[in-house]
Amino acid sequence: MITQQALEKYLWGAATLLRGLIDAGDYKQYIFPLLFFKRICNVYDEEYETALKESRGDLKFAEFAENHRFQIPKGAHWKHVRENTKNVGMAIQKAMRQIEKANPDTLFGIFGDAQWTNKDRLSDETLINLLEHFSSQTLSIKNVPNDELGQGYEFLIKKFADDSGHTAAEFYTNRTVVQLMTLIMDPKPGESIYDPTCGSGGMLLSCVNKLKSDGKEYRSLKLYGQELNLMTSAIARMNMFLHGIEDFKIVRGDTLKHPAFLENDELKKFNIILANPPYSIKQWNRQEFEKDPYGRNIYGTPPQGCADYAFQQHIIKSLDEKNGRCAILWPHGILFRDAEAEMRKKMIESDVVEAVIGLGPNLFYNSPMEACILVCNKGKRKDRQKKILFINAVNEVKRESAFSYLTDEHIAKIHKAFIEHKDIEGFAKVAPVKDVLSHDGNMAISLYAHIQENGKTAEKEVSLNALLKNWQKGSESLRKHLAKMIGELSTGMK
Repeated sequence: MITQQALEKYLWGAATLLRGLIDAGDYKQYIFPLLFFKRICNVYDEEYETALKESRGDLKFAEFAENHRFQIPKGAHWKHVRENTKNVGMAIQKAMRQIEKANPDTLFGIFGDAQWTNKDRLSDETLINLLEHFSSQTLSIKNVPNDELGQGYEFLIKKFADDSGHTAAEFYTNRTVVQLMTLIMDPKPGESIYDPTCGSGGMLLSCVNKLKSDGKEYRSLKLYGQELNLMTSAIARMNMFLHGIEDFKIVRGDTLKHPAFLENDELKKFNIILANPPYSIKQWNRQEFEKDPYGRNIYGTPPQGCADYAFQQHIIKSLDEKNGRCAILWPHGILFRDAEAEMRKKMIESDVVEAVIGLGPNLFYNSPMEACILVCNKGKRKDRQKKILFINAVNEVKRESAFSYLTDEHIAKIHKAFIEHKDIEGFAKVAPVKDVLSHDGNMAISLYAHIQENGKTAEKEVSLNALLKNWQKGSESLRKHLAKMIGELSTGMK
């Protein structure tokens, strides 16, 4: 059995063969499909040998479809592709399409749309080198169990994100933040988990891993995801299979335009939603959302220049009415921007907001922006109703080299504060909904929870919006007072 360290070295070694030939952001288009291709062929061979042993050498029995998770058509096996020395890209592409066709219910479109036949991009020599590199290890389940290969796959996702710069956010969310969000959601066996912008599927798998680590039945989880990007949605599906997860539905498509999961012509409801939606999208169909057939504009229609509250409303509308809960990673602007004030107030009035957790900078991938987690719950406990917990965890972040992350201690501290749901000086504040509404629905964390500096509680500078609103209120109050005084003086002089 290959060690985890050796596996990671082997996987990254494939990517290094492409260095200088294609952009780092495109590595995933070629490496992930080849890895998956190699894996399913090696697993097929492993299943074949098992069936052969069980049938005492019956070759026909060993080929029966019932003995294999996936079908590999004749001529489409890894070993057959490896025999090619010319037009290698064509052979790879043909084999992948044949496999997709032979497994229409599970693998259709899973290999993506990489340009395998473009020799100007990848020559026969380069592709042969890739095939030979992958052939140096056997990726059977016996040699590389699902959990180990899944970890290796996640390692690659992280490495590709590191190398791809600005495109990373398409498919990768900081895994320490995902871990915190999963802890807060506390998934239970049998629950449905949904990510409307699922990227590589990391949030869905985090719920699986949580139950695994707790020794609970994880196979009963029902996993759903939608992802706009074709290659990224394929990566998410491969990610599930390589982790040994088979009961899932990940669909490619535009969640706002064409939500994939419906029941009786309405949005399907889920127990848990975890998401890191693309923020501040300007190119979206605002007019269609205004007359949304699924009634997702429950609080109003967001401005054309920012679709954040379109995603937020889609999420809340998709929550189970009894116990639906969500943890959504957003930039702080969603908490106080004036353009969304009325929608935000309606959301607060509906009493679905359970907690707002402010995180430190640089936790969005390759972005210095501060992040926040907006926690909503359709089934808030009685003692939490009409209340919102604010946690100011801006200082709970560790920076190493160019990367920021939450340590285990940071995660434990924030999670404990969420569970206890009480005031913690310099860190957490439980605010009545009416108090938040008195600030015109402004949920800027610094208005409620103040951080500690040098052992003393100090107010962080509140948002410009909040200061402006307070000034406007004070000015209006002074104007009315002066008008009253002038009126009284005028009456006295008559």
